[in-house]
Amino acid sequence: MAQHRRRRTTALALGVPLALTAAGGLAYGFLPGAQPEASAATTAAPAWATATADGFASVNSLGQNGTYGGRDGQIVTVKSLADLEKYATASEPYVIVVAATITMDPVGKEIKVQSNKTIVGSGTSGQIVGGGFFLGSGVHNVIIRNLTIRDAYQDVWNDKEHDFDAIQMDGAHHVWIDHNDLRHMADGLIDVRKDSTYVTVSWNKLSQDNKAFGIGWTENVVTDITVHHNWIRETEQRNPSTDNAAHAHLYNNFLEDVAGTDITSSYGNYSRGATKMVLENSWFQGFKNPVIKDSTASIVQKGNTFVGTSGRNESGGTAFDPRTYYAYTLDKTADVPALLKSGAGPRGSIGTTATATTKAAATTLTVAKDGSGQYSTVQAAVNAVPANNSSRVVISVKPGTYRELVKVPSNKPHVTIQGTGSSRNDTVIVYNNASGTPKPDGSGTYGTGGSATVAVEADDFQARNLTVSNDFDEAAHQDIANQAVALRTAADKVFLDGVIVSGDQDTLLVDTAAKEKLGRVYMTNSYVIGNVDFIFGRATAVIDKSVITLKKRWNGTSAGYVTAPSTAANRKGILIANSTVNGDVSAASFYLGRPWHAGGDTTLDPQTTVRNTSLSAAIKSTPWTDMSGFSWKDDRFAEYKNTGAGSGAASSNRPQLTDAQATGQEVADWLGDWTPSAS
Repeated sequence: MAQHRRRRTTALALGVPLALTAAGGLAYGFLPGAQPEASAATTAAPAWATATADGFASVNSLGQNGTYGGRDGQIVTVKSLADLEKYATASEPYVIVVAATITMDPVGKEIKVQSNKTIVGSGTSGQIVGGGFFLGSGVHNVIIRNLTIRDAYQDVWNDKEHDFDAIQMDGAHHVWIDHNDLRHMADGLIDVRKDSTYVTVSWNKLSQDNKAFGIGWTENVVTDITVHHNWIRETEQRNPSTDNAAHAHLYNNFLEDVAGTDITSSYGNYSRGATKMVLENSWFQGFKNPVIKDSTASIVQKGNTFVGTSGRNESGGTAFDPRTYYAYTLDKTADVPALLKSGAGPRGSIGTTATATTKAAATTLTVAKDGSGQYSTVQAAVNAVPANNSSRVVISVKPGTYRELVKVPSNKPHVTIQGTGSSRNDTVIVYNNASGTPKPDGSGTYGTGGSATVAVEADDFQARNLTVSNDFDEAAHQDIANQAVALRTAADKVFLDGVIVSGDQDTLLVDTAAKEKLGRVYMTNSYVIGNVDFIFGRATAVIDKSVITLKKRWNGTSAGYVTAPSTAANRKGILIANSTVNGDVSAASFYLGRPWHAGGDTTLDPQTTVRNTSLSAAIKSTPWTDMSGFSWKDDRFAEYKNTGAGSGAASSNRPQLTDAQATGQEVADWLGDWTPSAS
């Protein structure tokens, strides 16, 4: 096997986009009222602290009912190695929030984590440098999330002397490794060894290493492991290598070997020994020997995509049906690269720490179409929220398609609508009104805003893990306008996390309660799908770490506009950051935006900034255009450090922010004194 010299790029924070690094704790630290270092929280644990694993880590076995980490213990915040080690090695359960960069001493130190622990980074500030974590025999019920673990590399590429892993387990069970950035270590990034089992590894970035991820290494065939939604990039081997696993379920992973770099892949997914592997809907880019197996091992492949790969691509033998062990939902293979580029690795909203002030416990209302909940429609649950409620009400919606209109009125703040399925595709709220659709009471027709499937007029609203759609049939109704809104927000502090908002024209309307009122929207880890002005309005809105999917029009043509801001003067408009813009449309057919001077209002100053985002070839080389007689050049449209085939150099028709200007157009500048947090 060829040796490869490591590229000297360790100073670059690959797991944290530049915008996030610059924004620092203000935008992503989420530490309002944070407790003193390593002190106990006084409030009920927030949602991220009580999160439970999916995949094999969710299976009830070996006396452990799923994986929920330290949710039954205190929440503590740590900023030093001594405190991290103190709580991670304690016998009691803890949720340990890492709120600083902690350097291991000595280099290569692996903290011996004990059972019933959650170790989670606070925003993007939780980093472990020069070492990692070790889970020994019998250790169980451990969650490691939202951390960057990096830089134990000892200048030896195929290092056989320094066993400095990011996360190593020998004989552990029920472990969930989720949304981490693991890179540049001395041996492997993850080792699941010595009959460790009931493990799920999800939504991680693994990069800059000789060995990414090893599984097995005993003659016993007992390991059950799920590996899904991981971005494995610029690693040579063990991507992963799976030896003698009883059940290995790999799906929706993105393996990328970038051409022209010093790191070259040796192989991708490897099924060894007596492993039974199911490999589904994963994307392999540029990998040598992308899928290989021993003669004694099995691989059943379903729905995978291979681009620019070479060498062995193997399958054969019998495997198993993962759904006999747990439920899961596959994302489309074509969506995987963009989804993982925007969603893998640490996320600001996971690492929210509890505040030291007491809050009322959230009330939960359940919705189920089959009658097993308190309500059978989402609107019925909204109606049950008390007027002028002072504390959080969570509307927990079971999987299903809810064909209804939902309105959260302005006198019902602090509402969360949350799908309970294994993915955001499982819970769908959909309707088909458009501008011009007759109202059922005969009082006229709906306007654009009135066509919304879900309308949010209440402050401090949250939605997560669901789809909001408008499926108006434009082809069948060319007699009326095509504007058909899926989601309309007209409120402040709207947090959309892990959702899909889908339509054609005017999909997502980000509005404010009035022209003079502030309305902020923060969307992350989400999809927005449409074709004409499908992110529009006068709100101060951020689309962060998300996928914007361009869609053909009803007649099959490719032409459209991503944004149509109608921003008031001296306000922030629409910011698209750290995201991906793509879709199955013709090249050079879409504009990034145009200025919407609603009602011909000349006092407006529309703004869209697109930065640190991957643009597909669908974006025009002149990405901005005029609207209704108003020139885009008289308003505020700019880009900064975008990539992809649709990006381009600065010109009079393609303004780019300077570095100095970009420091004032970051997520924190849009959100101001609001730090979104899951609740």
